[in-house]
Amino acid sequence: MKKNRLAAIDIGTNSIRCIVVEVTKDGKFRVLDDEKATVRLGEGLATSGRIAEAAWDRAMDALTRMKKIVDGYGVKAVEAVATSAVRKAENGEDFIAAIADQVGVAVAVISGEEEAELAALSVRNHFDMEGVRYAMIDIGGGSLEVVTALGSHIEEIYSFELGAVFLTEKFISDDPVTPADLDKLRRHVRSSLKEVFGGERLQIQCLVGSGGTITSIAAMAMAMHNEGYGSVHRYEVLRSEVVHLLAMLTRKDVKARREVPGLNPDRADIIVAGITVVDELMRFFDVNLLRVNERGIREGLIIKSLRKHELLAGGEVTLTWRDSVLEFARSCHTDEEHALHVALLALQIFDALDPVCKMGESGRRMLEAAAILHDVGYFINYSSHHKHSYHLIRHADLFGFTPREREIIANVARYHRKALPKKKHEAYVRLAEPDRQLVSRLGGILRLADGLDRRRSGVVSGVRCSLSRGTFIVSLASSEDISVELFGGKLKGDLLEEAFKTRLLLAAEPSLAAVSAA
Repeated sequence: MKKNRLAAIDIGTNSIRCIVVEVTKDGKFRVLDDEKATVRLGEGLATSGRIAEAAWDRAMDALTRMKKIVDGYGVKAVEAVATSAVRKAENGEDFIAAIADQVGVAVAVISGEEEAELAALSVRNHFDMEGVRYAMIDIGGGSLEVVTALGSHIEEIYSFELGAVFLTEKFISDDPVTPADLDKLRRHVRSSLKEVFGGERLQIQCLVGSGGTITSIAAMAMAMHNEGYGSVHRYEVLRSEVVHLLAMLTRKDVKARREVPGLNPDRADIIVAGITVVDELMRFFDVNLLRVNERGIREGLIIKSLRKHELLAGGEVTLTWRDSVLEFARSCHTDEEHALHVALLALQIFDALDPVCKMGESGRRMLEAAAILHDVGYFINYSSHHKHSYHLIRHADLFGFTPREREIIANVARYHRKALPKKKHEAYVRLAEPDRQLVSRLGGILRLADGLDRRRSGVVSGVRCSLSRGTFIVSLASSEDISVELFGGKLKGDLLEEAFKTRLLLAAEPSLAAVSAA
C-alpha cells in the first residue's frame, strides 16, 4: 500500500470517472491515472424511475475494471460518490449495496449541494478568481449545479434537474431535433432558472464550467478555430461560439453529429440538450465568457479526501500564477537569478512600448512568465534549448493561464534565441494572426532583454526607454563596463526591430545606475 496515493470515483448519470493521484514531496499532488467509462446509468430513468438492467451491468463492469486499476496502484484509500441518477432511482440503494458486495467499494450518495461544493473546490485549485464575481456550473447527465461566488467566497449553491441525459429523454424525440422540441426545452430551462432566481439578475462576470458538456463545447470550439493546444483545461469560450455550435448541431442528426470534430461520439445524442442549458445560462446571467475546468467533481473529491487523510495541508493549492511559474522553473533547475533579472528588464521595455502598441495586462503577464521560463529547456540539454523550452512550457500545468496563453508563452520563450519566427515553424503558424503578432512583439522584447544580461551577472541594473521618430532608444543603467551587454543587445535586437517596425538604439548611461538602484 502506498500511503501517499488516493483514488476517487465519480458515478454520474452519463459516465463514471476514476482518478488516482500521488501526493508529492512539496505537499501537492499529481495525477497518475484517469479512467472514464460512458455507462448511461440514467438511461430510461425519467420514465421508469429505476436504473435499467443493461445500465446496471455496464456500470458494474466499469467499476470492476476501475477497482483493479486502483488496486494496482496500491492506494491508501478510495473515495467514491454517486450523484443524480442514483439519488433519484428507486433501486439506488440496491445498486450501492451491489457495488459494495461485488466490487468492494463503499459509495456515498451525495446531494446536489455536495456536488456543487466539490466542483467549487476544483475551481479554486485551478483558477485565480480574486475579486471576480462569477458562477461555477457543473452539468452532468442528470443534474446541473450552480455555485455563485466572489473570489474564494461561495455565496449560494443551487441544484437543478437539468442534466443532459435527463433533458434529452424528456424533451427531444426526433432526429434531427425539431424546432418545437428545442423550444420546449428552452422554455423549461428558462422557467427552472426563473423559479429559483426569480426576477433577480445576478451581476456575474463569467461562468466557470465542468462536466462532459462543457469540455465538449471547448473541444469543438478549439477544432473550429484549428487550434491544437492539447488540452481544454482553462480554455475560454465566447457566447457567440456557443450559439454557433448549438445552431450547427441542431441541423445535424445523431449520425452526422458523431463526425463533428472535437465531439466525443458517445455524447452525440445528448449534446444538444447540454449546450442548450449552457446557452440559456449565459443568456440568463448575461455573460459572454465561459472558462473550462476539465477536472471537476472527481478532483474536488480528491482534494477533500487528501484533507481528510491529512495528506494535503489546507486541502487546496493557493498559488498565484507567478508562484506556479517559479515553481515550474525551479523544477527544471533554471538559473533563477538570471531569469528574474531578464524578466525585470523585459517588463521595463514592455512598459515603454505598451502605451503605443496596446499589448495589455495579459500580454505583460505572459511576457513575465516567458522571461522566467525562457531557459527551462536547459533541463533537456543546451543544444536547441529554446525549442525544448517551447515543448516543456506547452505541456506545463501553469496555474492561471488558458491553453491559448500557455501556447503564446511557449512560443515567446522559443524565440528568445536563434531563428526568428518563420512560416515554416508549425507551432507559430498554427496561431491566429493577432497572436502571431503578439508572439513576435513579446519575443522581440524577451530576446533583447536576454541579450542585455549576456554575462548573467545583472550588470545592467535597469533600462530607460523612449520612442522618437521611428527609433526606439534604450538607455542602460550600470556602474560597470557593459560592452559585452551592448554587443549582446545589438545582436539580439533584430526581432524587436522587425516586430515593432522601428530602429533600435542602445546607449550606456552610467548616470542612470543611481536612479535604478534608488
